[in-house]
Amino acid sequence: MRRQLVHLVVVLLTVLAAGLPAHAAPDDIKQDKKRIDAELAKTGALLEAVSAKARTAAAELSQAEQAMPAARQRIVTTRAAVTVAETKAATAQRRADQATAAWAVTDQRYQAAVRQVAEGRERMARFAVATVHGAGLAELNTLLAATRPKELLDRSSYLSQLGQIRRQAIDGYVAARREAKEVTSAAELIRREADDAARAARAALLAAEQARKDAEQAQRDLAALTERREKALAAAREEKEDVKRRYEEVKEQSEHIAQELRVWEEQYGKWVPVLRAGAKFLMPTKGWKSSDFGNRFDPYYGVWQLHAGVDIAAGGGQPIYAAAGGTVSSAGWLGGYGNYTCVTHGRSGGKVISTCYAHQSKILVKNGDKVRGGQLIGRVGTTGASTGYHLHFEVRRNGTPIQPLDWLPGCLC
Repeated sequence: MRRQLVHLVVVLLTVLAAGLPAHAAPDDIKQDKKRIDAELAKTGALLEAVSAKARTAAAELSQAEQAMPAARQRIVTTRAAVTVAETKAATAQRRADQATAAWAVTDQRYQAAVRQVAEGRERMARFAVATVHGAGLAELNTLLAATRPKELLDRSSYLSQLGQIRRQAIDGYVAARREAKEVTSAAELIRREADDAARAARAALLAAEQARKDAEQAQRDLAALTERREKALAAAREEKEDVKRRYEEVKEQSEHIAQELRVWEEQYGKWVPVLRAGAKFLMPTKGWKSSDFGNRFDPYYGVWQLHAGVDIAAGGGQPIYAAAGGTVSSAGWLGGYGNYTCVTHGRSGGKVISTCYAHQSKILVKNGDKVRGGQLIGRVGTTGASTGYHLHFEVRRNGTPIQPLDWLPGCLC
């Protein structure tokens, strides 16, 4: 366990030094939860023979360890998100600054255009006033007052130049208004771009700040998980000797069952029938498989344990049926197995096959009873070393546990 802890700390420090992390998508979170729930179910089945305190410590330890990879990944993701958000914020701010500068230049053009329009309007106003006060009649009198041809030409040229000036004033005013309109439209577009850029910059800055908060929270979450793991590890260590003792008890109880069946078979086995090749048993109860048969390693206490059957999760009090016809060879209380029944069915390959049913709330048969396949023999419970309502179902050959699924319907129905 110490080596495992040191390894975990090294991995953790490596990840933190790498400084990579972030948000898990909703689907990722769901997958993490399923994985953790499955691991906790496995832990519960593995440790059902031990004390409640040891189970709690192991479950806490398992949950913390299962959650840590996702927590470390969130740190990587959130830190990456901070980098991305800060880059976006800087880019947005540059764009906002450029847009503001462009608006300032355009505003200068706009102000110049406004002055030109004002000047043109003023000139037009002066000509209008002059016209109202008879400036045109004065010009005609000037022509009529000429007494010599040369004088007439000079005065005509003067009046022509005066008219040209008036036309230029009018044309200039019209052009100034056109320029002012164009500049006004351009200025409005650039002003909008500047406003949009400023809003984008503010939003990017807020996103960067939120990303930093998320990264800090992810770091705190990992620290909390680490502390939780350390506490669970300490609690698990305190229960180590008790767990090993209980494991030995379970092993002894399984061996006791095997010996008891062998004794029974020596006395009565010659009368058991021969099972047909490839025979399949009936499902002993309705439910779903919650734990498999086989040797399992307890990573918390460094102990190998044989789970001698399959667990079928079912409601408390649900009927338990004999998987096949036979004779009740054992019925009663057996330590961690709780209320426990074995039925011997017959020979297969020269060896005697029996089925056994543990953790019952009620046993409805007794030693020596003849039962038929599908007959009610008990009810589902959680007696003995059990973490919840289920049927622990075993198939034994000459008393030795074998894989029950080889004898049950593939659909487990």
